[in-house]
Amino acid sequence: MGEKKSKFEVCDFGAWTMNVVSSVGIIMANKLLMNPQGFAFGFATTLTGFHFSATSLVGLVSNAAGYSTSKHVPLWELIWFSIVANTSIAGMNFSLMLNSVGFYQISRLSMIPVVCIMEWILHGKHYSREVKMAVAMVVIGVGVCTVTDVKVNAKGFLCACVAVFSTSLQQITIGSLQKKYSIGSFELLSKTAQIQAIFLLLCGPFIDYCLTGNFISSYNLSIGAVIFILLSCTLAVFCNISQYLCIGRFSAVSFQVLGHMKTVCVLSMGWSLFDMEMGLKNILGMALAVIGMIVYSWAVEAEKQAASAKIFIPSMKEENIKLLISERSEQNLRS
Repeated sequence: MGEKKSKFEVCDFGAWTMNVVSSVGIIMANKLLMNPQGFAFGFATTLTGFHFSATSLVGLVSNAAGYSTSKHVPLWELIWFSIVANTSIAGMNFSLMLNSVGFYQISRLSMIPVVCIMEWILHGKHYSREVKMAVAMVVIGVGVCTVTDVKVNAKGFLCACVAVFSTSLQQITIGSLQKKYSIGSFELLSKTAQIQAIFLLLCGPFIDYCLTGNFISSYNLSIGAVIFILLSCTLAVFCNISQYLCIGRFSAVSFQVLGHMKTVCVLSMGWSLFDMEMGLKNILGMALAVIGMIVYSWAVEAEKQAASAKIFIPSMKEENIKLLISERSEQNLRS
């Protein structure tokens, strides 16, 4: 039993590590790819289409080679999920374009409470006081070290609301579909990635035109840009797989907490690699966020142990009742 638990914990740690490393890596690669001082490839939505194309290609190859099996999921559910997921991507891009960076970051921070409320409404899930306190610490800590200027307008606020709602719903739905159809994270991803890729490759260039004022056909492609696009796509495959793994193994709220841990990692790497300014406010905010993540991990583990104890106690009572019944029957037979 202990060996099985240890193996499970190693798999959990592997999923977390893969997501953190691939996410931080793709942010750094895309920073160089999209930066005007770098390769100035500003077509974020189309690039996301490339990411999902690479992911779906890996899924098709894996199925053809027999490394994974394809389970049935109704087409309408896959299409509905892809619409929600792509709405999330487009909403995030438009929110960043129309709002200040500060308000964009606040909208991202609001996803944790939104996910909590939606899980309570959709699945009747409740959270302990310790978990709520830990989540509040993470949100405040990341907010302190990232939020600067906060400017908002009506269109930007609407896009932010759509982005937060659709992203939260997408992450909850990943876990729901995996449980509903007993399908693995990679199998589900390989199905949804194909539909998302088609949509993003068809609509992405027009969305990017609205965001940048340029079509992708006007971009002068260089060998360096091609290398970084391929690197970005490779990292995206690992990032997408680990996202589905993490949500399937944990929860949408845990994945959001993990996302803020990646924000702290990106800020630390930006400070060390790109000479970003790091003041006392940033350091205190990052410290509070890290403490919140540690408290969250402890609180979730405590909840699991409490749930296991509740399951164990009734089963013990049931065993005692059975023993009493068997003892009385033996006494009746003897008499």
